[in-house]
Amino acid sequence: MLIQHLPLLSSKRIILASASPRRAELLRGLGLEIEIVPSTFAENLDKSAYSNPGEYAAETAMCKAIDVTRNMLQVVGGKRPDLVIGADTVVELHRKILEKPEDEKDAFNMLSNLSGCEHKVYTGVSLVLSPLIPDPKIGDPPVVRTFWEETKVEFANIEDVAINAYVNSGEPMDKAGAYGIQGIGGTFVKSIFGCFFNVMGFPIHRFAAEIDQLVKAGAFAD
Repeated sequence: MLIQHLPLLSSKRIILASASPRRAELLRGLGLEIEIVPSTFAENLDKSAYSNPGEYAAETAMCKAIDVTRNMLQVVGGKRPDLVIGADTVVELHRKILEKPEDEKDAFNMLSNLSGCEHKVYTGVSLVLSPLIPDPKIGDPPVVRTFWEETKVEFANIEDVAINAYVNSGEPMDKAGAYGIQGIGGTFVKSIFGCFFNVMGFPIHRFAAEIDQLVKAGAFAD
């Protein structure tokens, strides 16, 4: 999978186009040396234009990665990135996409609606390789690979007093669906089906598989 490629990847400049500490933690936990360069993309895509939330998240992830790639290529004298990683996570409940709450009231409403229900978490990921490397599939640079993963999550019934206490903790405010499965919000989760790390914000197995394929296809220069 990924571990045998770490000597090659350690010589590459890898950029995470996200300010998420959770994504950074997961990638560094895989043994990757990454730099954090948050995207300035407005994340204002028309949700109704996509057939499912996964495609919406993947498109947003690609826009983030391309935004950072373009900005970094304009830096004079700097080493060009070999890989830029974009990611975006959303929650779907009753066919409605939930992103980060706008305020505490919004967070309370999201959690109240999730209480006792099954929902889906989608994380889109986009990998943009150096524009100097031709895509092994089409022959033209840059290499861009975009994908998404889905995880089903079931919440227990949550009392309003617990929701209020959780909102007051501040944890929900920077998280899609207003909860973090790796933190206090994990106590609300009754069961999951799919990738746990996808709910955290980054599907590490799928990422490792995609990197493995890219390396074997010669998409990374030695």
